[in-house]
Amino acid sequence: QGYRAEMDNPAMLILMPPVLRNRKDVLFGNMPEIYDFHNKIFLHSLESCLGAPERVGFCFLDRVEDFQMYEKYCQNKPRSESLWRQCSESTFFQVSCLKLEHKLGLDSYLLKPVQRLTKYQLLLKELLKYSTSCDGVQELQEALVAMLDLLKSVNDSMHQISITGYDGDLSELGKVLMQGSFSVWTGHRKGPTKMKDLARFKPMQRHLFLYEKALVFCKKREEHGDGYDKTSSYSFKHFLKMNAVGITENVKGDHRKFEIWYSGREEVYVVQAQTVDLKMAWLNEIRKIL
Repeated sequence: QGYRAEMDNPAMLILMPPVLRNRKDVLFGNMPEIYDFHNKIFLHSLESCLGAPERVGFCFLDRVEDFQMYEKYCQNKPRSESLWRQCSESTFFQVSCLKLEHKLGLDSYLLKPVQRLTKYQLLLKELLKYSTSCDGVQELQEALVAMLDLLKSVNDSMHQISITGYDGDLSELGKVLMQGSFSVWTGHRKGPTKMKDLARFKPMQRHLFLYEKALVFCKKREEHGDGYDKTSSYSFKHFLKMNAVGITENVKGDHRKFEIWYSGREEVYVVQAQTVDLKMAWLNEIRKIL
């Protein structure tokens, strides 16, 4: 709140870098929304559990939809960090930091919502450790699953915002269900694919994004920057509509491989996961859509 107030302070305007003006929403994202949720709603819910800690699971489950606001915050984080890097050494922030008597820079505070997101599941795990045979255990377990799902969803969407070259709106493809890197062999021919023909060719390394309506193939670009500034990007290659996709779960020669075929086997993709468990997780999600 202190930094936001300083950005609205006419006396500080002369010190503010031009690139920062009228860009509070980029720098802070939806942090005010997260603050209001905790200050006015979730904190009171948790405080009501002081005499009945077994109700903590209910608090999380009751507000599970509200936690989606963290996904929005994390999606904006790369834009926020980019703006911060351009302004962090400015007189405006140095003076603001002194006025507010903060020991840490603003970037440390902007990281708090991301850190809090990971702390929720740790808190729930700790509560479960001491709640083996009492009321509310099932709700604690369900709350933990919900928070782990949220973490996965945030992670998947953070990868999605790094996709470049897609000519359209990715949100029209539905929610990202899975994402990960695979070795991929392709065959473009009608009729059954001869696996021995495909096996002779070197596989392509592709990062796949499974959406509700499509499977998107990207090429991962090398990370650039250093330290915390390192970012990966994914160059869009092509996509398959899920309503025309079929799968063959086992491919001879390697238990980690499965086959994705398209338009009655007109296009065939042999996909190799890093582990059998990973392959099964993807097949389960694809089956749900099909």
